[in-house]
Amino acid sequence: MAALPGAADAHTSERHGSKPTIVLVHGAWADASSWTGVVRQLQADGYRVIAPANPLRSLESDSDYLETLLATIDGPIVLVGHSYGAAVITNAAAGDPAVQALVFVNGSVPAEGETVAELAGPDSALSVSDPTTIFDFVPAALPPTPETDVYLKSTTFLRSFATGLSRDRALALWATQRPVTFGALNEPSGKPAWESIPSWYLIGTEDRVIPSSAQEDMADKAGSTVVRYHAGHLGPITHPTQVTRTITAAVRATR
Repeated sequence: MAALPGAADAHTSERHGSKPTIVLVHGAWADASSWTGVVRQLQADGYRVIAPANPLRSLESDSDYLETLLATIDGPIVLVGHSYGAAVITNAAAGDPAVQALVFVNGSVPAEGETVAELAGPDSALSVSDPTTIFDFVPAALPPTPETDVYLKSTTFLRSFATGLSRDRALALWATQRPVTFGALNEPSGKPAWESIPSWYLIGTEDRVIPSSAQEDMADKAGSTVVRYHAGHLGPITHPTQVTRTITAAVRATR
């Protein structure tokens, strides 16, 4: 287990060459504002940071979109993905020589052929026999199609997804959640970038959506450097300093 670097180390200026651009990719039922605390800390340390809107339409098209964005960036890149966003960066960065490190935060990290839905494992709060008890589908017609939008019910959002936040803040995030399509959650992944790019995995030990046991298995599969923090699923919001430290540790290790 890798130790979290100290605050002083996290804000030490890089000595060799230019700093990479940090690209932060959010997950399902969220938007780029979930990275606000991390963005502020990285910018304060002199990094160029981009937190794009993840379309959440399909794993392939989301990854293709990110790939086109990465192509506009000059210089090295450190790519960070939270939850479903980790699957997107796993696909988008494959074969990209500009990406020097991958950082997975409470991430869904697939091997080729695996789906995001299966990676959460049987102990996830989202692994239920009747999905209508935890999801709202739009349109409501069942069974859902690949194009059906999937929203989290308020009870699921408050009890499992937004743990560690005040009820008022969690309710506001629930009301503004961005849906992911049913197809995106169940689409087989392509060739994973972690086969050729070094990775770090920040495991949220209190996560109810992707339990820590499932995260440990994915980190082991990807050969990631593992860091653990006492956080639920929305660690980038509740624990931005720990997330930032892991990102900067990946930067220093891959200079």
